[in-house]
Amino acid sequence: MASQFVQFAGLSDRDRKEVSSLAKLAKGDRVELRIRRRHGQHETIALPPEAATVVETLLALLLSGERVAVLMEDRELSPTEASTILGTSRPLVVHRMDIGDLLFRHVGKHRRALLKDVLVLKATLDAAGRRFTILPRIRRISL
Repeated sequence: MASQFVQFAGLSDRDRKEVSSLAKLAKGDRVELRIRRRHGQHETIALPPEAATVVETLLALLLSGERVAVLMEDRELSPTEASTILGTSRPLVVHRMDIGDLLFRHVGKHRRALLKDVLVLKATLDAAGRRFTILPRIRRISL
């Protein structure tokens, strides 16, 4: 059984109704996160502009009813995990690795591909209309 590498979060209809939407941030706006601890203590954290943009996008998606997940682009995925993202079978992912369409490395006997490389392949396949096309060769890295 494959490990669960993506955990989606969403808001219930009730939660979405109770939370007011955030007005679009303007240049120079500061975002502060206020945390009320279980024991009544308060903590305020000022977010850098890049983080504020991510929080703004996250809130907008959650309030519109979308489910979201946050992943690191340098996360290594097994062929099974990559097949979930690509919407293909595991053997097809392994084939794509073997012919050079998807960069990977060996960890012992196991293959691992970076999430960012899987997403590049997904974008390429989506742009090509999901046809089985031969992509330019990518050099495999074995460590």
